Amino acid sequence: MQVALINGSPKRHRSASGCILKYLQPLLEQEGHVTAAFSLGRPELAPQDAKGIGDCDALIFALPLYVDGLPSHLVSCLLQLEESLARSGGKMGVYAIVNCGFYEGHQARWALNILENWCHRAGLRWGYGIGLGAGGVLLSIENVPLGAGPTRNLAQALRQLASSVGQGSGGENVFTTMNMPKLLYKLAAEVGWCRSAKANGLKIRDLSLRRGS
Repeated sequence: MQVALINGSPKRHRSASGCILKYLQPLLEQEGHVTAAFSLGRPELAPQDAKGIGDCDALIFALPLYVDGLPSHLVSCLLQLEESLARSGGKMGVYAIVNCGFYEGHQARWALNILENWCHRAGLRWGYGIGLGAGGVLLSIENVPLGAGPTRNLAQALRQLASSVGQGSGGENVFTTMNMPKLLYKLAAEVGWCRSAKANGLKIRDLSLRRGS
């Protein structure tokens, strides 16, 4: 089976979605699948990407949560894909992994519902999705082997997904989070914001300013 790994992040390099697909790819190949990578980082879908995606037997989207929904550029790409993918006659299975900046993975439930509705609209078969909380930590641990340390929950979810794709099975959406205490995740995020502010010539107190102040 040929599986499309579709990165829906607007970031061209070093995205959490890319990290997730990097973890997932060898699991799919161990199941005997051939993977093809696509990056939909712009509103315009390249013709070669549309054709390549349409030639696959299953699609797996990895994307960030944007205000409880999908990134706008990805919505544009999905609309462009509808006509070409509908020709598959509903045989193509679709799965998704939505990573959240929130600690709780269930924050991704609405985004997964949007993707499921899109599948129905395009005549495709929805498998299920994964909502991953604390996705903001992925870039800082990208060299950690899958299944070690904070990636234990992610490993379980991705292994289940790889198996489901091979069987063509669906199921209920899975909601999980990275293996780290919520307080530690919150502190790490605050340190990151402070470093980003300093790198852009701001002071830490500027982060608390209200618009118009």
